[in-house]
Amino acid sequence: MEILASGLQVPEGPIALEDGSIVLVEMKRGTLSRVWPDGAVSVVAELGGGPNGAAVGPDGAIYVCNNGGFEWGDVAGLTTPALQPEDYSGGRIERVTLDGDVTTLYTEVDGRKLNGPNDIVFDTAGGFWFTDLGKNRGREMDVGRICYAKADGSQIVEVVHPIMTPNGIGLSPDGSRLYVAETHAGRLWEWEVCGPGELGSLDGPSRGPVGASLLHGFGGYQMLDSLAVDGAGNVCVATLITGAISVIRPDGTLDRQIAVPGADPYVTNVCFGGDTAYVTSSGRGLLYRSDWPYPGLALVYGL
Repeated sequence: MEILASGLQVPEGPIALEDGSIVLVEMKRGTLSRVWPDGAVSVVAELGGGPNGAAVGPDGAIYVCNNGGFEWGDVAGLTTPALQPEDYSGGRIERVTLDGDVTTLYTEVDGRKLNGPNDIVFDTAGGFWFTDLGKNRGREMDVGRICYAKADGSQIVEVVHPIMTPNGIGLSPDGSRLYVAETHAGRLWEWEVCGPGELGSLDGPSRGPVGASLLHGFGGYQMLDSLAVDGAGNVCVATLITGAISVIRPDGTLDRQIAVPGADPYVTNVCFGGDTAYVTSSGRGLLYRSDWPYPGLALVYGL
């Protein structure tokens, strides 16, 4: 891997654009930013709070999961998120254009406030799945959920609840499976997608949250962050503590773990642009670029 950009303020949610640039969020900075092929960084929009996962929608806008912000800590020189801050601005889904226009689409579901929206993926119907990990307030923390919403702001539904610390989310190349990474448990779950906003249980005994099947359980002390699916159908999940992107085959076996340089324990996301992978190191504020051993997978919508 090589470093494409440095000095980022907790980068997450990378999206590879056709011009070679990468759009991502800087969570601590509260911005949607753009990294150019030469490593230069420019701000697309000031969002505040805690912008987290991001994806391109059917209208060419960027849809951002905003978790409302964190208190920030320093652990051995790494910037790390901590508790819900005093200036917590509330969880929300935002629509952002590349010229900087920002619209808040959703702040609640079924009359309940969104707590900490985290990661997002669009389907071919033009809607999107997203995880709401929740917030930690020290003595108490929210129970997470998985939601589905329409991109025009007209409908949002809660599909899975309860699930603890749901983070990365993705769809299989054919759209028939939904994958979700559970951070603290180190588990990767899957459901059958029966339609927009509809999930069903797969065959087999490994049932988890609300009918989920266990695709892979990580051994030892490993936690999971965001994920992407590559062109071979592998679920590529950022693995905290280990400091790697773990490649899980569609049958649930661990293919390999691709580590970032320097034993960085705070690797948070990966995306693909052709056969190139882009990996965020949130703790060190880095964006890596690397060849990938499998074909990349184009997202449903791109720019």
